[in-house]
Amino acid sequence: MSPHVNEHGQAVGPEVPGWSPRTPPVPVVLEGRYVRLEPVAAAHAEPLFEALGAAEDAPLWTYRPAAQPADAAAMARDVVAPLAAHTGALTFAIVPTDGAGPARAAGLATYWRVEPTHGVVEISGVLFARRLQRTRAATEAMHLMIGHAIEEWGYRRVEWKCDALNEPSRRAAARLGFTYEGRFRQHMVTKGRSRDTDWFSLLDGEWPTVRAAHERWLDPANFHADGRQRARLEVPPPSQG
Repeated sequence: MSPHVNEHGQAVGPEVPGWSPRTPPVPVVLEGRYVRLEPVAAAHAEPLFEALGAAEDAPLWTYRPAAQPADAAAMARDVVAPLAAHTGALTFAIVPTDGAGPARAAGLATYWRVEPTHGVVEISGVLFARRLQRTRAATEAMHLMIGHAIEEWGYRRVEWKCDALNEPSRRAAARLGFTYEGRFRQHMVTKGRSRDTDWFSLLDGEWPTVRAAHERWLDPANFHADGRQRARLEVPPPSQG
């Protein structure tokens, strides 16, 4: 983005014609070919515990601020209820509808740190059950959230942040078309440990190219009968104009 020069000879950013603050996210159901995203509610607690609460699921909770719930009641009390009640954010239960398993909640993702004045929103707290990971439903869930924020709500910037040591999240951001912006050192203390945070972004002007890459990958023709992909999801890097 090339700077402009104001009447004082100083470099300034380009104007944003007709800009006005955006509205905060409102509860909505997002539905695609392989997945449905529903505003998280008490009814999701039991299937979420079923999908994420086993002993072998403990590693999925390493980078989350909350500990793994011990039972469905703890999932409802410590995870679902705070997310559902949070004002200024919107959390979805991710429900795969691809026929690979029961159409029950198997993950979470949140529109977080919403800044309507500037048109900025973060996709945060992404948590996929093991059966949801590396599936078309998982990719489509993120595709739907990015697209809805930009196309329907008119946001200019979608952010992705993660623990710098969370390699799966870093890879997911790059695969989905987010651009790495840098590392905030000693950004947080989580579960008593120091956390560096890596920042990624995807801008509205980049979305058409990213969307097309997502849609090519998600097309049923891109998959063999046994579900194996024919071509990988590869998003061209953004232009530096």
